[in-house]
Order: sequence, then C-alpha cells, then structure tokens
Amino acid sequence: MEPDDPDPLSPLIACPGCDALYRVVDVPDNARARCNRCGAVLITPRPGAFARITALSLAAVVLMVAAVFFPFLALDAAGLHNFASVFDAVRAFSSGLMLPLSVAVAGLIVLIPLARLAAILYTLAPMALGRAPLVHARAAFRLAEALKPWSMAEVFIVGVAVALIKVSGLATVSLGPAFWAFVGLVLVTVLQDNFMCRYSIWKSLENRAP
Repeated sequence: MEPDDPDPLSPLIACPGCDALYRVVDVPDNARARCNRCGAVLITPRPGAFARITALSLAAVVLMVAAVFFPFLALDAAGLHNFASVFDAVRAFSSGLMLPLSVAVAGLIVLIPLARLAAILYTLAPMALGRAPLVHARAAFRLAEALKPWSMAEVFIVGVAVALIKVSGLATVSLGPAFWAFVGLVLVTVLQDNFMCRYSIWKSLENRAP
C-alpha cells in the first residue's frame, strides 16, 4: 500500500507489525496489500471467507472436545499400562500447591481457545448466512482478537512432542486419538487465521450493522 494517498478523507489503517499508517485503497479479491516498511499483510480480502472461517471454527470446536476427553497417550513400562487424557491431566493437578498449574492448563489450552472460537462464530456465522451481525458482534470480535495471544494449543503440542522424545527412552509411548485431534486443531487454526482478513471483518461489521 502507498502511505501518501492524496485523498485526505480516506480511512487509515495501521500496520500490525510496525504501526505505520496507510490510507486504505480498494484491494481486489485474493490480492494482498502489504506494508512497505516491514512487509506485514494489511488487507487480504477473499470471497466466501466468512463461510470458510465459520466452518473451520465449528471443526475446531469438535476437535477440541475430542482432544480434551479422548485418550491422549498411553504408556507401557515394566508390565504396567496406563493412558491419560487432557481432562485427566487437569484433574490430577486440581488440588494442593499444583492447583495454579491445573488452572493454567485448563485456561490456556482449553477454555481460552474455546472462548475465542465461540466469539468468532458469534461474529461471523450470521454474516456467513447473509444476515446482519448480531448485537455485540463488534465486542465479540474484539474479544477474539484479545484472546489470540493466549490461545496456546500449538504451544502445548510442541511441549508434548519434546516431552515424548525424553519419555520414549523410559517407556513405550502410544499416541491416542486426542493427540492427533490436537494436531488437527493446530492445522485448522492456521487455516482459519490464513483466511481471516481483519480489516474486511471490521468493514463488514460496520456496513452490515442494523
């Protein structure tokens, strides 16, 4: 985008990477407007993006439920066999001095990602169906954006992968369906964020408001 657009009445957009200000220009579908200074993507409209993001959010909710309650991994060592789910891990630390760890695991890995998905669905699902946005849709999308840095399912998967490498030398580790559900959840989240153009969403919320 060009920072010196001659139209003084055109709206401004700030780069999320370096805070440079640009005057908004019309961007064709499937094209990208980037920051001249740092290269960050500013606007990337895609036709049908709202429907795709809504579908991916619903898929992410289903994967999250499976990832929490299905067996995550099984351990075999010295004739002993045990398996655990993420829900079991949260309950195991739910008393005594380990309670803050239980709250952190439940919040950062389960509750906050689910809250963000719910906020995205509340914001985009009506517009994906061709309807006006719901009341407080702006607040819901603002909440979804605020929760994004605290949604750490992908960090959890990286941590588990590192831990499994160390544990595999002590016991036989079998990955359960919840592990693959988490992997799918991370992939779906990446696709969801790739389809999401925040400027287009804010503009639609403004133009379609009842």
